[in-house]
Amino acid sequence: MKKLLMILLAAASLVATAQIQTPQASSAGSVSSRVGLTDIKVDYSRPKMKGRKIFGEGSDFLIPFGKIWRTGANNGTVISFSEDVKVEGIAVPKGEYLIFTWPGATEWTIALYKDLGLGGNTEGYTQEKEQARFNVKSEKLGEKVETFTVAIGDISTDNTTAKIQLAWENTSVKFTVLAEFDSKIMSSINRNLIASARYYFENKKDLKQALAWVDQYFANGQNANEFWNIYLKAQIQKAMGDKAGAMTTAQKSIDLAKKNPDGDFGYIKQNEELIKSLK
Repeated sequence: MKKLLMILLAAASLVATAQIQTPQASSAGSVSSRVGLTDIKVDYSRPKMKGRKIFGEGSDFLIPFGKIWRTGANNGTVISFSEDVKVEGIAVPKGEYLIFTWPGATEWTIALYKDLGLGGNTEGYTQEKEQARFNVKSEKLGEKVETFTVAIGDISTDNTTAKIQLAWENTSVKFTVLAEFDSKIMSSINRNLIASARYYFENKKDLKQALAWVDQYFANGQNANEFWNIYLKAQIQKAMGDKAGAMTTAQKSIDLAKKNPDGDFGYIKQNEELIKSLK
């Protein structure tokens, strides 16, 4: 009985030991952002400097210039795109890719690799499985980055481009992702006439087409009392230089808004301001 008890205690000890979790030397990291209509995400492992020299010429450095690097630790770094994009001008279909790099003194070579099964095994690398390969300039940082960091930033004002930054030690490189969405919107433009007209108006496209879509929308009697959308028509007419038409349309929007039992939602004031701007 005593021997059985000792065996059970030993087994329990082994189970408890197996359940103990310790942090990895290179912690897991993830960064994501929506650019236009595209979700961009990077999953990676984050090695630390630990007093080592990271980038440089020769074997004294952890990552010598000109040598392939898995761009992180463990299984490497994976970038994913929810839609087709262009990376540094190169077409990249939606999907997941490994990022491999060849650091240099002033310029890095970067490749997006299609075979995720390769992981961090740089010895099995073959250019035949590259989706994209390009060169970018490197920059020196004023402060050292102790832990390898990937960031998504520099999103353009029109929300079509972003830069992916790789930063470690005193070095930073960035590459550009173009997530164009205008063609996607244009391809589905007739699915919603009012949304299409608003998109054309707000982006200063063909105003005659925008007005035609609005009128087509109002041809359906159920839509004719939507004073908020009638205000959009007045805005389009104003932008086209049709002051008289814009004033008439804005007044119609006001009249309908006053009759709405749930309130005017601020459209009376907006229409009044539009009419005032036309006088």
